[in-house]
Amino acid sequence: MNRKLCYVVALGAALSMTSCGKKLGQFTSDYFTANPNPLEVVGDKVPATVSARIPGKFFVKDAEVTVTPYLVFAGREVASMPYSFQGEKVRGNAPVINYEYGGTATIPVSFVYEPEMAKSELELGFNVRQGKKQYVLPRVKVANGVIATSALATAANARPALADDAFQRVINEKYAADIMFLINQANIRAGQLKTDAMVELQREILNANSDTSRVLQEINISSYASPDGTMEFNTKLAENREKNTKAYMTDQLKKDKITEFGELTAQFTAEDWEGFQKLVQQSNIQDKDLILSVLSMYKDPDQREREIRNLASVFEQLADQILPQLRYSRVTASIDVIGKSDAEIMALYQSDPSKLNVEEILYAATLTEDNGKRMMIYDTAARLYPQDYRTFNNLGLAQYVAGDYDAAAANFRKAASLTSNGEPQMNLGLIEMINKNYSKANQLFGAAAGTDELGEALGLYYLKQGDAAAAVRAFGDTKSNNAAVAQIVTKDYAKAKTTLAGINNPDATTYYLMAIVGARTNNESMLTGNLRQAVRLDASMAQKAANDLEFANYNLTKALN
Repeated sequence: MNRKLCYVVALGAALSMTSCGKKLGQFTSDYFTANPNPLEVVGDKVPATVSARIPGKFFVKDAEVTVTPYLVFAGREVASMPYSFQGEKVRGNAPVINYEYGGTATIPVSFVYEPEMAKSELELGFNVRQGKKQYVLPRVKVANGVIATSALATAANARPALADDAFQRVINEKYAADIMFLINQANIRAGQLKTDAMVELQREILNANSDTSRVLQEINISSYASPDGTMEFNTKLAENREKNTKAYMTDQLKKDKITEFGELTAQFTAEDWEGFQKLVQQSNIQDKDLILSVLSMYKDPDQREREIRNLASVFEQLADQILPQLRYSRVTASIDVIGKSDAEIMALYQSDPSKLNVEEILYAATLTEDNGKRMMIYDTAARLYPQDYRTFNNLGLAQYVAGDYDAAAANFRKAASLTSNGEPQMNLGLIEMINKNYSKANQLFGAAAGTDELGEALGLYYLKQGDAAAAVRAFGDTKSNNAAVAQIVTKDYAKAKTTLAGINNPDATTYYLMAIVGARTNNESMLTGNLRQAVRLDASMAQKAANDLEFANYNLTKALN
């Protein structure tokens, strides 16, 4: 080998040693970009992506680097999944970084969220292997803090499904009796006034007149003629039946000394074609379809009557079975039954709740805003009416609001065993949300289709799955803290402000979220006023705000002092 060639080989070997034999230099923060920065909570996780851009002449050819992301907070740290990349001469499956030109890499990051992470730092740790050598390079900080606004949506703030009572202060009851007439007659026969229906009607009218808890609102008379004969004749006939029936009822009310009956109204129908069609449809007449077709073909009443009379084979059956049923006056009494007043219901609950029916005692619980009192009423209801699922469901609801989730779950399960209705299923889904069993929660929500409060529960579920857009759709126009969180996360600050302003009973979280909307929309007075109110309602909000990066660009002295 000549001297010149030996020199070239030696030089190449030396250059090779400079990129393979030397240790890897220290990484710097300039090589890495975190997105987002600061980090943000999504669902129950803190995800991010770290992009690495390694310059040329840095990454030695025989090096393999394992990068471990760490989130450092509150005197401790948690690690994300490690990620590796390697030099050109390493035999492995990791992405390769070229020595001459450098390269890029993407490092996925994910941590399980903890509240203390608000004040934190994202660091990258580096373990290097070169052949048989291993060593650790200094860590590099790549992001600062975690925005945890989405974590303000919690199952604890969700509204469980209430199984409504059916209590009505005023229940309208109607009692009716028919007075039947002979063909072409309008006079009332004595026997028609002694039928069981007429006797019962008169009894109910008398009882309503003497009972202070019942009010006779109206007596109505509707008189009819059957559709056989001319329209002119039937009109006069039906009108006379109405007049005679009204005169009878007027005399009877005077006789019974009933003066408070609202109003006595009356009207007549000359030819009851509607009743005729209904009776024919319900009959067993062989040619009823033919009769019904005539009714559909002809609208003029006189022509209808002629065409039906032409059906000689069936008219005799109509005259015998159908037409007599259409010659009548119907007397209807409308009576309001007045239930117990709120004061009477609460007095009975205090003295002897067994005298309340299930609707009344469930209603009694809605007369107080004190959740503790509601819990006691529902507990009594469950004891008195153990076969009604609503008592256990609503007792569980009150326990849920009080934060006693184990007791609430037991009563929701009891309620679910008594019914196929959706409220207990939805509420058990919220319990699973509390326990972070999201798959089971989703199954239970599916079994609660049609429940009024389900949209809010599903909105929370989607938020915890990291799908804020789906959460917004599920919440709809719900006015709740959780709904506002979804709107803030999707940057719909105008809607979030409207939602928060529409909450009936705002709490500290409501005002804290409004302060966040103020911060994000550069409205310092909105931020300050609402944060001050949040701290007034819950002193712990002061420390939370001090560590919250939502307010990093503002001086909170006025709001927190």
